[in-house]
Amino acid sequence: MNTEKKAMVKDAFILFAITLVAGFLLGLVYDVTKEPIAQQKARAKAEACKNVFTQAEAFEPVAGADGPTAYFAAGLDPQVDIDEVMQALDSSGQLLGYVITVTAHGGYGGDIQFSMGVTLDGTLNGISLLSISETAGLGMKAGDVLVPQFSDKKVTEFTYTKSGAAKDSEIDAISGATITTKAIVNGVNGGLAFFNSMLAGAEGGAAQ
Repeated sequence: MNTEKKAMVKDAFILFAITLVAGFLLGLVYDVTKEPIAQQKARAKAEACKNVFTQAEAFEPVAGADGPTAYFAAGLDPQVDIDEVMQALDSSGQLLGYVITVTAHGGYGGDIQFSMGVTLDGTLNGISLLSISETAGLGMKAGDVLVPQFSDKKVTEFTYTKSGAAKDSEIDAISGATITTKAIVNGVNGGLAFFNSMLAGAEGGAAQ
């Protein structure tokens, strides 16, 4: 074997070794961080539930959680996914309403995920952002500008305006971030539509 071929074999072996070690290290990092990440997500979800349903003492998943997927697969709004539905219960186990986790597609920076609390009479307690990657100084103002506007509103559908909200169903858009505003408003409307079609009046809290 000439010198050039030996060098090629040597380089290939070194590259293989580096790839093998890198793969091992990535797997090790994943194993080490998997549980803390899962715990952090669980804490964030629990905190979001409490944020949007402060009067509840416990939260339990709705039985038959395939309901959300089936409902939105019918084409209600391809820009909205219902990820999870939780029952909000008082200290005696009585149903107070639901916490609905929504992913709104179409944000300027990608998907926006949030939880929203809806009482049995259809009142929206509020929303709590779980994941958002919008533009700093613009769409990232959603937590300060948009979230408070959804608190304690009993409407079936929201619209957004650039001229100042004049009624409960209107949300004042973030200046310079209409795309972010539209995505979140659409997401909330999707959650309300899901509640009214699948959960309102459902005995025992199970999606019908």
